[in-house]
Amino acid sequence: MMFTMFHLTRTLAIALAFAAPASAQQPAARIKIDTDRVIGEVDPLLFGNFTEHLGRCIYGGIFDEGSPLSDAAGFRKDVMAATRDLGVTMLRWPGGNFASGYDWTDGIGPRDQRPPRRDDAWGALESNRFGTDEFLTYCERIGVTPYLCINAGLGTVDMARKWVEYCNEPGDTALARMRRKNGRQQPWNVKYWGLGNEIDGPWQLGHKNAEDYATFALEAAKAMRRADESIKLIASGSSNFRPGYDWIGWNRTVLEKLKGEIDYISLHTYIGNPDNKFEKFLAISRDLDDRIEVVQGQIKAAQLTAPNPRPISIAFDEWNVWYRARGGSEFEIGRTGLEENYNFEDALAMSMFLNSFVRHANVVRMANLAQLVNVIAPIFTNKQGMYLQTIYFPLAEYAKQKNRQALDVQVESPQYKPDGGRALGYLDVSATWDPRARTVFLNVLNRSEKMDLATRIANVEGRISPQAGVWQLYHDDLKATHTFGDDRKVRPTEKTVTLAANGNALSYTFPKHSLTILKLKLAD
Repeated sequence: MMFTMFHLTRTLAIALAFAAPASAQQPAARIKIDTDRVIGEVDPLLFGNFTEHLGRCIYGGIFDEGSPLSDAAGFRKDVMAATRDLGVTMLRWPGGNFASGYDWTDGIGPRDQRPPRRDDAWGALESNRFGTDEFLTYCERIGVTPYLCINAGLGTVDMARKWVEYCNEPGDTALARMRRKNGRQQPWNVKYWGLGNEIDGPWQLGHKNAEDYATFALEAAKAMRRADESIKLIASGSSNFRPGYDWIGWNRTVLEKLKGEIDYISLHTYIGNPDNKFEKFLAISRDLDDRIEVVQGQIKAAQLTAPNPRPISIAFDEWNVWYRARGGSEFEIGRTGLEENYNFEDALAMSMFLNSFVRHANVVRMANLAQLVNVIAPIFTNKQGMYLQTIYFPLAEYAKQKNRQALDVQVESPQYKPDGGRALGYLDVSATWDPRARTVFLNVLNRSEKMDLATRIANVEGRISPQAGVWQLYHDDLKATHTFGDDRKVRPTEKTVTLAANGNALSYTFPKHSLTILKLKLAD
């Protein structure tokens, strides 16, 4: 009887929490919070980034030898400070498409003796003055976790195995001696290794079908673990979502063959607004959610047939807005390929991605924005200085929510159907919970171009303090951009407000085309 009464009481509480307020004006939307509905912990690695030998990301971006803005090692000090403030937790390197033609041995030893090579991934000349030891030193300097991606295109199993040994071997082997000769006495202890990049894409050097890739990756994984059994491995999952390509079949084959060796399977997605339709642009969250949930199901299916299933997560290790800037084919260092000038609507798209990752925190445990500097990036430099692009600010604010508990919130809002796909609500929402501070962080993207949305925010059990912190990103002009000396137009505002309260619910109006993060304190 007590069991029945408990559930009856709780059901009534939930119903009352989500009921309309006793006022003449109905809210346009409703959000219900229940701190018992925990999805999982927001992994710090969700706030990773990516650096590739492409355009001015490395040379002239994070690494600029001889510049008065660089330190003695050649690292741009202004970029390092901006990266720390961005909250970056992980860096992926050296690619990207570049990885599929890269020989890591070209990038070690005295810089002046390293061989310059053609980069046939991006049509450039690679000096190899920035290599493994420079990258890993950079990660140490800025306090982030390194993630190395092997050459699974034109490379070999033995190249991958030896790279792990060079980085991580503590003993007295030839490769460990070589590392020490190059200035690093102790092992780098690189934990995260990608088994290639976008091998499903026909644009990739060394492109393979699923069966051939899985065979190669399995042998590489086994050999790399012989060099260091403690490493974590990321399989090359779906990146080719072009019509007619069986991306689901690719993942199925990879998971079935590698399920005993890998810790992650990757997904890559780039989005754009070539039609100049704002609401359609921000409806892409349906694809993000669908792809994550399909792969989550595939992981479960693969594990069901394993006697001792290995935990496997999703690494969304390339994602961004990218559709305007495309590279040329000239061979020169420092060319300005893939340099997107981001606007305000692109900044809102950052929250669409991050909301999806948080809503799937139980399976998406790594994500890497592509890329860090200049190349489709939040940080932009020239020889005199740098500026912050519009997308920088939501990335930095969401990163503060790492290690919190992601909550499964219920949302009702007016719906729209911007294309031939299914309808979706104007409010795109995620939430995290800090139980020690008893604070909920409610991340709300209003993707209506013209409509403010009055919203009732209810908590299932307990009162929400009407004093709330508000972080908000809003601009009248969806196309507002930044440039050198003018990067303050699209900036967040922060304030504390007192919201209208009604029992255990509050009211808040989310402005049209805006991102709002409410910091809500719950009563003990």
